[in-house]
Amino acid sequence: MIKIIGYSLPVSFKKVIEKVPQIIQNHKPKIFIGLGLAGGRPSISIERVAINIMDSASPDIDGFKPDDKEIINDGPVAYFSTLPIKRILKSLHAAKIPAIISNSAETYVCNALMYIALHTIASNNLPTLGGFIHLPFLPEQVLDKQQPSMSLDLMLRAVNLVIEETLNSLKTL
Repeated sequence: MIKIIGYSLPVSFKKVIEKVPQIIQNHKPKIFIGLGLAGGRPSISIERVAINIMDSASPDIDGFKPDDKEIINDGPVAYFSTLPIKRILKSLHAAKIPAIISNSAETYVCNALMYIALHTIASNNLPTLGGFIHLPFLPEQVLDKQQPSMSLDLMLRAVNLVIEETLNSLKTL
């Protein structure tokens, strides 16, 4: 039986860095998949790498606007996703869902979430596969803008395929 547990976290560096390790340590999941919005991107973005840096021109919801600040002091420079990103991409394309592998989760809260999740997994030597997926805007978010979007139904299908492919990869390990 597969149990999926979801959490909604605020767009807050501090809260993500505090809560994500607690979530992982409390549940010790087989898979950790972070999801976040990447407005302006036209497709599902499967993130390959998270870097140990917070840097933003815009403040988070707490008003924090980091300038080249490490997520973990003296932590590793980066972590690579341990999700089967190529298998996921192939599966999404087979389902006719626009998707790419992105080589940067940027430096905002989504990157911090991916980094702290992978750091927690590595530091605790957990057998958890982890990574991050960026989603585009919903159509209703761009009604009067010239921005790409994707239907919620298509994004849900994509997330289900990400989970399915990751579970299938566990069977082959």
